[in-house]
Amino acid sequence: MSMGIVVGMRQEDIWDGDAAARYDTPGTGMFAPEVLGPTVDRLAELAGGGRALEFAIGTGRVAVPLAERGVPVTGIELSRPMIDQLRTKVDETTIPVIVGDMASVRAPGTYTLVYLVYNTISNLLTQAEQIACFRNAARHLSPGGRIVIELGVPELRKLPPGQQAAVFHVEPGYIGLDTYDVLRQHLVSHHFTFDESGRARLSRSPHRYIWPAELDLMAQVAGFELESRHADWAGAEFTAESGSHVSVYRLPPHR
Repeated sequence: MSMGIVVGMRQEDIWDGDAAARYDTPGTGMFAPEVLGPTVDRLAELAGGGRALEFAIGTGRVAVPLAERGVPVTGIELSRPMIDQLRTKVDETTIPVIVGDMASVRAPGTYTLVYLVYNTISNLLTQAEQIACFRNAARHLSPGGRIVIELGVPELRKLPPGQQAAVFHVEPGYIGLDTYDVLRQHLVSHHFTFDESGRARLSRSPHRYIWPAELDLMAQVAGFELESRHADWAGAEFTAESGSHVSVYRLPPHR
């Protein structure tokens, strides 16, 4: 998968009306209570009674239950179809959303928490954009405010020499695999869904993967310090075998 193909895959085109209509899976997958419950619990705790801002709010998978917990939530989102899907659940008064790029667009007000879930920061395809995302978060936060990032760990140990792809998930009716460009830290996730007739549907999403140590340095460049890192939202220990992490960074209390 060449750099040109990855960069040419625009997020606006990927998260179109069809993707927005298929995104929600109430009660299962990313929407399962055992997934959402610990996520919302942890974010509500980290908000500390203040306001939260979600970068790439999507259809409100996390924002809606977080707002129902009494946390005021605002969102930034590039995809209008995803916002339209969110609007079937809550109105603009309940969860305001600003349309634009999370690396640059400004939401009104000040927040105690900015959060990015489920690999969102990797949708930015250059290191410069990813650093800009941290800096944009810092602009929105009050002193002592936090940014929380949920992100996968690159699975390069699965790739023997000469192999460019690795399967990351298999279940009935679905196969997911990633193709890697290790020179540029790019990958494309390929999602194959199929039914009993044998017909398959392919969707793809490009990412720039980030090592945890690189993520820490990006945060430091933007003025943050690492406060904690766990393997999941429930607080499991992060180890060399962890497939993902939830990292919390904090601004100094006085700036």
